[in-house]
Amino acid sequence: MILLDENTKCLVQGITGKQGRFHTEQMLEYNTNIVAGVTPGKGGQEVFGVPVFDSVEAAKEFDPEINASLIFVPAKVAKDAAFESIEHMDLVIIITEHIPVHDTMEIMAYAEQKGVTVIGPNTPGVISPKVGKLGIMPTHIFAEGDVGIISRSGTLTYEIASQLTNAGIGQSTCVGVGGDPIVGTPSVEVLKMFNEDPETKEIVLIGEIGGKAEEIAAEYIKEHVDKPVVSYIAGMTAPPGKRMGHAGAIISGNTGTAESKMKALTEAGAKVATKPSEIVDLILESRK
Repeated sequence: MILLDENTKCLVQGITGKQGRFHTEQMLEYNTNIVAGVTPGKGGQEVFGVPVFDSVEAAKEFDPEINASLIFVPAKVAKDAAFESIEHMDLVIIITEHIPVHDTMEIMAYAEQKGVTVIGPNTPGVISPKVGKLGIMPTHIFAEGDVGIISRSGTLTYEIASQLTNAGIGQSTCVGVGGDPIVGTPSVEVLKMFNEDPETKEIVLIGEIGGKAEEIAAEYIKEHVDKPVVSYIAGMTAPPGKRMGHAGAIISGNTGTAESKMKALTEAGAKVATKPSEIVDLILESRK
């Protein structure tokens, strides 16, 4: 597994809000190690037994071993929340969507300066079925196993994970990198993590039109990945220039099309599905 393991101790920023409270309860029920929450002005409260602090710094004083943060705050204050977490954490997961691109650029520049891993924004999060989830995924569709999933689409993550689980194929970790044009950790970086992870035997890469993330991943697969990779690219019928779903799903000129991504991945040695339901069969083929 990657990113979320037995050593992860997490706090939730925005824990007293509607979304933060709801998903904190879900994560705790999945045995995730949530040890603190942060909402300015709400310090001293508890949410499902989790102590709430006014700042990340105060939470770290309470438990210096906290090393991950999950952000559920509104977009207009997400940059401040992210900066606060980056100052103190190793891993920051930003669930919040609609963060201004300029804010996201500043967040990523600061994270790079501090050497902090950021997942998102606009992500469903990370789930390692053996140890818990940091995000909003419906846990019943995941099962412990050895397939790593990288995805730009939350909905497709759920659909494909469910199909894998129903076929008896479990997952090591599933990572939603986020659907925005700028994300903290692109698909290729997660691909590197899975390639080096001894608990992951196969990798599923779920991409979509727009940008060059999958072409970059294909180059890395061709040169460095020694594990089977199965991929699916959403948006095969999307017209050029039209945004489809995510802000990052825009085709510009001849780059970012489903065809160019599928071609690059096929040439890199990955097996490419033309529809999500083919992924299970392709994984079973690779196991023969």
